[in-house]
Amino acid sequence: MGGDPERECCHGPNSTAVEETIALSGDGSCIAEARHRTAAFFTGDAADNRPTRVTGRIVSLAQLVVSELVTNACKHAPGPIRLRLRLADEAVEVEVWDSHPEIPTARQADPYRVGQHGLEIVRAVAADLTVLPEGAGKRVTARLLLDPRPSA
Repeated sequence: MGGDPERECCHGPNSTAVEETIALSGDGSCIAEARHRTAAFFTGDAADNRPTRVTGRIVSLAQLVVSELVTNACKHAPGPIRLRLRLADEAVEVEVWDSHPEIPTARQADPYRVGQHGLEIVRAVAADLTVLPEGAGKRVTARLLLDPRPSA
């Protein structure tokens, strides 16, 4: 495809999607790196290929989702983590792959519980949240709508 080997435009019928896959070390420092790379994804070199409706609010929500999902992967999975960011006409997808095979579930809201609110938070801000087993590990994908208002 040329250009950045990690960044690809997804060509298809009427597609304006662009995505980037980022390999992370899996240590604690990768959380800040993931948040930084997420912000750069929206404002970086390929910004001219992106829909103009990506607001600062969506960038912040994407960074929040990335932070929660990458933190969970760092805590529970040994080894590297793969972060894939995808931006299409209607939504942002944040996908995190890690090597731990256990499928996490969001717990019931509990204002007295300390910690373990990550998936709860992601589920609250995302239009969709899926967790799928994959070969060695799992893939967690959150989808954020660029325009969360219902269409007329």
